Amino acid sequence: METIDWKNLGFGYIKTDWNIRSTHRNGAWSPLTATQDENLTLHMASTCLHYGQEAFEGLKAFRGADGKTRIFRLEENAKRMIRTAEYTMMAPPTVELFRDACIEAVRRNERFIPPYGTGASLYIRPLLIGTGAQVGVKPAAEYMFVVFVTPVGPYYKEGFRPISIMVDRHHDRSAPLGTGFVKVGGNYAASLTSADIAHKAGYPGVLYLDAREKKYIDESGAANFFAIRDGAYITPKSPSILPSITNMSLRDLAADFGLRVEQREVEFAELPTFEEAGSCGTAAVISPIGNIYDPDENRTYIFGDGTTPGPVSTRLYETLRAIQLGEAPDPRGWNTVL
Repeated sequence: METIDWKNLGFGYIKTDWNIRSTHRNGAWSPLTATQDENLTLHMASTCLHYGQEAFEGLKAFRGADGKTRIFRLEENAKRMIRTAEYTMMAPPTVELFRDACIEAVRRNERFIPPYGTGASLYIRPLLIGTGAQVGVKPAAEYMFVVFVTPVGPYYKEGFRPISIMVDRHHDRSAPLGTGFVKVGGNYAASLTSADIAHKAGYPGVLYLDAREKKYIDESGAANFFAIRDGAYITPKSPSILPSITNMSLRDLAADFGLRVEQREVEFAELPTFEEAGSCGTAAVISPIGNIYDPDENRTYIFGDGTTPGPVSTRLYETLRAIQLGEAPDPRGWNTVL
């Protein structure tokens, strides 16, 4: 392979050696197979192309301080894909199939796992699609499950430094009681216009408000939002928000630190009271938010000094990263160690 500059990797696709696949026909999943082909052959009437029968996950493998490889919260990602599949009427892979496919993909592409200390990781992308031909709006009779991997650097080029984001009241990433709580491509397609508007205005991210009233904070781009105030870790709760596995982990760590954990409706009007704010997800882990610009009100909300990550966000980030890299104990068994 070409020499990879591990310390300067972006968050994009780099070809690796193998991907892992299984097909679902006649009520059963086939044994896993490995292929070096990056392409999928699909019928033009596949339901993934017409009716959005598509789900994906994102998780990471890390080269640890001890040289071992760790996959973070593998089973939780499997469970979330199962919930997504069930909601979109797809055949769900079992936890065991999901787990075995991810481990096989990582092992077969071991040379692409970034070295310890580079800040990079191996991103794992499981994909589930409806491949059966269907013209009527119905679930497919056949499905394909694919897992591929690619080495990645930080999601935001700033790394663990505060970013500036912009409020968008004029677009919604999902509808109340819709698909916001599952990980389907349609939610991300719905976010592209907002992201483009923000990027053209000089902001790497968007803050969404609830679709019904524009009163409550929803998600921060493709990640969950959280804030710190008066010894509390505060994060929005809504049926339109994707349950972030990173957020789930941070809530546990926050409780370990003695913080009150408040998962509830969070009013936009609370923004001026927050000491710290951030977005969290697999891709970035934590991206501290230095300020939020509201173009409709022509007002900027600044957290801390706006340029330095807050102390609680920093501690949460460093603790979670230490667990992922095998630098700290993993008492809850979050890592699958290969």
